[in-house]
Amino acid sequence: MRTIPVLLLAACAAVHAPGGAAGEPPVSRAAAPEVLRTWVDARAGTGAPVHWVSEGGVYDYPSGEKLLGMIGFDSSTVIWPDDPDGAVIHLTRKTYTYTDPVSGEILTEYKGRPVQPIAYPYQLIRYRMRDGRIYGDVEQGVGESVQRIKSRNGMQVRKLGRSTTAITASVFLDFPVPGGDRYQAWENYDFFIHSNDMADETHQLSWQRYGALPPFAGEGNAIYHMLSWRVESQDEFPPALLEWAREEAAMWLRPPADLDEIRALQAGAAGEGWPE
Repeated sequence: MRTIPVLLLAACAAVHAPGGAAGEPPVSRAAAPEVLRTWVDARAGTGAPVHWVSEGGVYDYPSGEKLLGMIGFDSSTVIWPDDPDGAVIHLTRKTYTYTDPVSGEILTEYKGRPVQPIAYPYQLIRYRMRDGRIYGDVEQGVGESVQRIKSRNGMQVRKLGRSTTAITASVFLDFPVPGGDRYQAWENYDFFIHSNDMADETHQLSWQRYGALPPFAGEGNAIYHMLSWRVESQDEFPPALLEWAREEAAMWLRPPADLDEIRALQAGAAGEGWPE
C-alpha cells in the first residue's frame, strides 16, 4: 500500500485553492517581498492557468551537429498560503517531445528506436526567500519513488535596466542510479521578466543542459537548448504543438487542479503519465 507524504498533507490545511476561488487575493501575496511576487506571478500566474511553450534542439558534443529538435510546454497555477509566513505552492506539469532536426516533424522513432517524450504528470514546488535569493523545493514522482529535492543554491535575481528582471537558476545533478552508475548533468534556466509594453513577449526563458543523450539516441553527452515564452491560453500555442498535445498529451494542457490531485498522482491512482 502506498502512503501519502505527511508533509504534503500538512500543507493542505493552510492554503487557498488555485484560481482565486476564495475571492479576494490572500494577504500573503500582498505581503510577499516584491521580487518573490514578481517571480511567482510571472512563472505561475495570478489565478487562471498559464502555459510556457518551448522550442529548441539537441546538439552532439563536441561537434555541435544538431541531432534533434525539441518542442513542448508546461501548464501552471499557484496557491498562496493564508499565513504570510507559509510556503507559496506552484502546481505544474510539463511535457516535451523530439522533432526532426531539418523538417521539424514530430518523431515517433529515431534510427529504428521508439522515441519517448519527456512527461512529468506533476511537479509541486514550494517557494521561499532567504538573503535575497528565491528557493524552490520540488516534489515529484510516485509511490515509493516520490522525490523531494531541496534547493541548495537558490535563484539569483538581477535587474537589467529599469524594466527587466533576470532570474537565474543553475542546477547541478549528481546522484547514484541502479546498477552502480551515477546520473550527472548540468542545467541552467535564465528567465527574463519585462515589466513594460515594449516587448511582444514579456515572459521569456533560455534553458541549457549538458548531459547524456536521450536513451533512444545512443551513448554520449549532448548540449540541449530551448527558448520558452509564456502564453495565456491554448489558442496561442504553435499549431503543430497544440495538435500534438491534444492528440498525445491532453492531460498536460491543464495544470494539476489542487493538492488532492497531487496526492492521487503521488499515490499512483491517476495512472496516466507514469511508466508501467
